[in-house]
Amino acid sequence: MAKPTVLLTDVIHPAMRPVLEEHCQVIVAPDASPATLKALISKADGLIVRNKLPDDLFDHAPHLRAVVRHGVGLDLIPVAAATQRGIPVANLPGSNTTAVVEYCMAAILHLRRPLSKLDEQLRAGGWAAARPLADAGSELRGSTLGIVGVGAIGTRVAAVAAAFGMDVLGLTRRPDTLAQYVVAADKTTLFSQADVVVLTCPLNESTRGLVDAATLALMKPDALLVNVARAAVVDTAAVLAALAAGRLGGAALDVHDRQPLAADDPVFSAPRLLLTPHVAGITATSLLGMSRGAVETMLALLRNERPANVVNPEVYTT
Repeated sequence: MAKPTVLLTDVIHPAMRPVLEEHCQVIVAPDASPATLKALISKADGLIVRNKLPDDLFDHAPHLRAVVRHGVGLDLIPVAAATQRGIPVANLPGSNTTAVVEYCMAAILHLRRPLSKLDEQLRAGGWAAARPLADAGSELRGSTLGIVGVGAIGTRVAAVAAAFGMDVLGLTRRPDTLAQYVVAADKTTLFSQADVVVLTCPLNESTRGLVDAATLALMKPDALLVNVARAAVVDTAAVLAALAAGRLGGAALDVHDRQPLAADDPVFSAPRLLLTPHVAGITATSLLGMSRGAVETMLALLRNERPANVVNPEVYTT
């Protein structure tokens, strides 16, 4: 019996590819362009997703039986189109939560106490040049963290922040689910009172453009903004303008309007801005965990099993 074919939009952890190849013929897309994906999907029985899919990709996939997100966010996948064709879609809840939480705290600490700059100045200019840079650093204890989107990641960020001695405000549609150390707040209260705002919310119509110029104007001039959600949650131009005018203390952006960033993107000239290439959820540990989960889920779906992490279970009843 011929093995089913599984298309990968990007490589998976090398330890897990042989496991998948034992049961499937594996094809890795050489690039993530719509033309390439449409050409390769025509013979695929399964699809493991790490890049944005064309909205009409499934129109070109007559044999497709399973789609698995190598991660959590579903905005890369046209789930409704898959459901319409009876194709189950699964993701991996919690698979990179620890990585994202640690990124958030690392970014906050980087912006509050820039040790890398101290190291750089000490090496280049000596002790006397480096020592004064420490005077501008500030501690987390006693400051206020605002979290927009207090789901799995936001809740863990809140726990770590509380352990650091921070007061925590949370903006969520379900305030009754907040931990006891998180105080529910409306948008105006959170952005005006927080010393640090972390965005961990999903991208939907209620969060698109949530952080605009008017929202940034509510923030303290020395406050920090960390975005590990999606780029469209913030107005990037407004963030850059606030940084340039000294109306925002600093920001960390892991997600961007255009990915990859162009060499001439305006973000590169902004002051007090930490930039990373959409890697908040990526570590060697999380990659292995996500690849293991993706392979195990894909094999289960191809065996016609019904894993609990299928996000459109209605395909089994329609």
